[in-house]
Amino acid sequence: MRIKTDITALGELLIDFTPAGVSQQGMRLFEQNPGGAPANLLAAAAKFGRKTAFIGKVGKDMHGDFLKETLIRAGINTDNLIQDDYETKLHLVERFVSLKENGEREFAFARKPGADTKLCMKEIDPEILENTRVFHVGSLSLTDDPSRTATYEAI
Repeated sequence: MRIKTDITALGELLIDFTPAGVSQQGMRLFEQNPGGAPANLLAAAAKFGRKTAFIGKVGKDMHGDFLKETLIRAGINTDNLIQDDYETKLHLVERFVSLKENGEREFAFARKPGADTKLCMKEIDPEILENTRVFHVGSLSLTDDPSRTATYEAI
């Protein structure tokens, strides 16, 4: 077996909308930031020169495009990132983040369902699983089927 990636991760790729001040009209502003634990792990590993790849699903819209481009700029292989054609504003994982005075984060998810939960095993190329040193999964991929079953089968 020839190893092609050091780390492959499967799971959520999402947007954190974090507080970014107040508008001139006094309305709270939010900033679009890429996130998701599996993608964050890969981005850190790629900075250290590791070959990384992401397996997952996002919407086929401006948010999904933004997330894919973010992975590409971070040096993460996106051959197994699927952008699907569902009603993407409902299928993209988004979360709003608020910060408490003590610095703790609080999350509100807009994910009913998220594109990440629609990933099926038949959409995962088995070759990527066979040719990686480390396989990492995110916890959100285990919350709903078919992604839960696909995650267990991939493992």
